[in-house]
Order: sequence, then structure tokens, then C-alpha cells
Amino acid sequence: MTLDFTFLCKDPADFYGPPLPHCFGSSAQGTVTYLQELILAFKTTTLLTISALILAIITGFLVGIIRTLPKNRFLQILAAFWIEFFRNIPLLIIVFLSYFVVPKIFPKINDLLRQDPFLGSYIFIAALGFFTSARIAEQVRSGINTIPKNQIYAAQALGFTTFQIYLYIFIPHTLRTIMPPLTSEAMGIVKNSAIAISVSVNEMMNFLNQSVEETARSYEIYIIITFLYALLAFFVFITMSFIQYIIYKNYPK
Repeated sequence: MTLDFTFLCKDPADFYGPPLPHCFGSSAQGTVTYLQELILAFKTTTLLTISALILAIITGFLVGIIRTLPKNRFLQILAAFWIEFFRNIPLLIIVFLSYFVVPKIFPKINDLLRQDPFLGSYIFIAALGFFTSARIAEQVRSGINTIPKNQIYAAQALGFTTFQIYLYIFIPHTLRTIMPPLTSEAMGIVKNSAIAISVSVNEMMNFLNQSVEETARSYEIYIIITFLYALLAFFVFITMSFIQYIIYKNYPK
């Protein structure tokens, strides 16, 4: 079996024609190549991953902190409900609920989906971000609960407010504790972004399905997509490892 990657330089509208020069089409001539579509799909997957990760970290920290707030039972119950809801429902179901069910309940969202096809990407980012935030929130709660009580009593004796205790004691200590599992969650988001194909977002799995059907070059396409996912996951790992190094350096034990 001989691998042939020349299909990347061909126009999907003229697959049996010759490869286009430099593997890029011309907007003036209305041509585009599989390589250009692959680059666009990779950009979309990267955007989905980074956006969902940022949303998951921010939401996860907020929910995790609320989960541990003293003397505020109502907020603790709300945070616990958030965690249990998103942690115990499969991601695919959450995506379907967000994309198909919620717009039916709220017709204005359905109208916006018809007018703006990119809104589907935003809905998926929210679904993936909130799903992952539940796991991060539990990690934050566990990290806060590992802090010795004497540190809290010392901060209270010095006149620290609850906000200051969280800002100067809880959050730095928690960051040190949860960085390794947080890195795993970040890399998991890269893989979970493939579920965006279920709502027709133009990402790498969508490109894979369409291009395999059109070109029958399944081996070559699977190799390319596998490499790109591994490359994106490695980039996320390196980034999170660098952040972990900075945190360990600035907040030593």
C-alpha cells in the first residue's frame, strides 16, 4: 500500500482534475483545496479547545470556591447541583440538549441559530466548558479542603476578610495542588472537542468524515487528523506545564 497525500492539493469540486499549484486555491477563480479546508478545520478545533478550556477554568474555580464558602448554605447547594448535573450526564447528551432542545424552548435562540451558523460553535463551547467545569470545581474544592485549619485561624487572627483568605491563602495553595489533574482536564478537552461533529461544527472530525467520503483516502486522512490532534494536545500540555512551573516558582511550599 502506497500513501498518497496529493489529494490535499486538489479542489473538492474537481477532485479528478490536476492538483492546484502550491496546494492553495484562488478566491478569484472560486477554487479551494483540501489543504485549505484542513487548515480551517484545525483552526476551528483549536478555537473550540482554547475557548472551552478558559470557560471551564473560570467557571470551575467560581463553582469550587462557592462550594466551600462558609455560612452560605444556599450557594453551596446551588454549586453542588451544578457539579452533580454536569458531572453525571454524558457530554454528548449535554451538547444535544444545548443545541436541539434549548432552542425549541426559547424560539429566539432558534431564530438566531438560523441567522448565524457560527452560534452553534458558541453553544458547543458553552456545553463543553460547563461540562468540564464540574470536574474542575471538585478539584478546586478538594484543594481548598486540604489546607490546614491553623492557616485559616492565623489569617482570621490577623484580621483577613473571607475574600482575602481566599485570595492570598486558598487560591495559591489550590493552584499548586490541582495543576497536574488540571493539565489532564485540559488535554481531555482537546479530545472531547471532536464531539462538535454531532452538531455540524466545521472542525477536524467533520473534515475527516467529508474528505474520506469524497476521496476514499482514509489511511492518509486518519494519519493527518491523528497527528494534528496529538500536536494540539502536546501544545496544551506544554502550555499547562509552563504555567505549573511559574506557579511553583512564585508560590513555593
